[in-house]
Amino acid sequence: MVFRHRPIPIPHRKITPNQGSGVTAPFLSEGCLLARNSFPVVVTYGLQNSLQTGSLLVVGRLSPETLAAAAFAFMFATATAWLIALGGTTALDTLASTAFTGSTNKSQLGIYLQRAFVVLGLLYLPVTVLWCWSEHLFLALRQEPQLAKDAAHFLIYLIPGGLGYIYFEALKKYLQAQGINSPSTYVLLLVAPINIGLNYLLCNIWGFGLLGAPVATGLCYWLCFGLLALYTALVAGHECWGGLSREAFQNMGIFVRLTVLGILHVGAEWMAFEIVAVAAGWLGSTSMAAQSVIMTSDQILNTIPFGIGVAASNRVGNRLGARDAKGAARSAHAATALCVIVGALVLVVLTLTRYQFAKIFTDDPAVIKLTGDVMPYVAAFQIADGLNASCGGTLRGIGKQHLGAAINIFTYYAAALPLGIWLSRHGHGLAGLWVGQCLALYTVGLLEYALVAATKWDQEVLKAFDRMDHGIEETEHTQA
Repeated sequence: MVFRHRPIPIPHRKITPNQGSGVTAPFLSEGCLLARNSFPVVVTYGLQNSLQTGSLLVVGRLSPETLAAAAFAFMFATATAWLIALGGTTALDTLASTAFTGSTNKSQLGIYLQRAFVVLGLLYLPVTVLWCWSEHLFLALRQEPQLAKDAAHFLIYLIPGGLGYIYFEALKKYLQAQGINSPSTYVLLLVAPINIGLNYLLCNIWGFGLLGAPVATGLCYWLCFGLLALYTALVAGHECWGGLSREAFQNMGIFVRLTVLGILHVGAEWMAFEIVAVAAGWLGSTSMAAQSVIMTSDQILNTIPFGIGVAASNRVGNRLGARDAKGAARSAHAATALCVIVGALVLVVLTLTRYQFAKIFTDDPAVIKLTGDVMPYVAAFQIADGLNASCGGTLRGIGKQHLGAAINIFTYYAAALPLGIWLSRHGHGLAGLWVGQCLALYTVGLLEYALVAATKWDQEVLKAFDRMDHGIEETEHTQA
């Protein structure tokens, strides 16, 4: 079935976000709406990360070696399969959110969801091959032979569950495009304690040891997907499903393009942080331990701007679909302001607790001191991280993932990483690595904000409908 968008005329007057008087109240109202919409998203991503954390807590009681293997395997999973889930599903931020308000045929969202299942499932296939051969890769990266072997076996047992993670993320995006943000939070609140209990049973009681963790966690990923699917079918979200359709296989060009660009956009930054983690290992065990504390803390804190960015993507896409250029601009700028405010608050907290923060994770005085010495650089980039997350979300909402990806790739790999590694090897140690990351995030954030500020929003409305119309033309051509 082919959808047709509403024949609503676009106003000829150019819209700017700061036009007219009395814009403060709508701007504040938009900021409050984004805060409400992003809160369940932030909590959801935090709970989603807690499934891995729960597994590590259980595995860590077995031995330090099993903890290291599980942590290393989950890190590799994040840089591969979870990247497909969180980066690839940003295509739904662009397409589904616009179609929800711009199409009279709401079942187009169901077609996008089915398309996501197909495309992301196919992208996951080479990841499973990589995981099966990961021991050879880890050995080539000079990892300890036992660690390489255990981490590779862990990943092999995680392969079935990885697809559940990806499909859960896709279904979550489908609901978020409709403004339904809370169900995934409820699902994860229910599954999180089940995950810990199942990990304990498999790892300790039933004698599976290390390999019980990926089995338990994988089952819980599928449980999350099943419960969310059940909620969608019985409570809310099924109105946009429309049943299985062959159209999911007929018009995949735009979706594949946005999926790949989304993976590049998110992955360029993620991989840069993974490279920093590897480089920290070259500086010695104390630097590696401090880096682990900092990275764990930053991953938790990053869920806040990332959640706001997801809410911004959907809000901007919804406004474009409603042909509300002024509203889309207001959403983009309100998201930026909200992320900067939150980043400033986090900066203050991290600065004030710089020498206490590491005590949550370790009692080692050297690690605590080094973490405190480096923490000001981590605190400093929180504002830039907010700019990056909010503006990146806006770029995904208007289908400009390619610009965000290009900025990330050039900034991190042509400038920040080489500079940080050079500084780390010339007397600045771990702090040098984070100086490079700090400069990168500010550069990326400011460049992406410049793109958002220069956006002609009335033209973006036309482009949003052009993307949908192009899809219609491809489908009609295929059917003919």
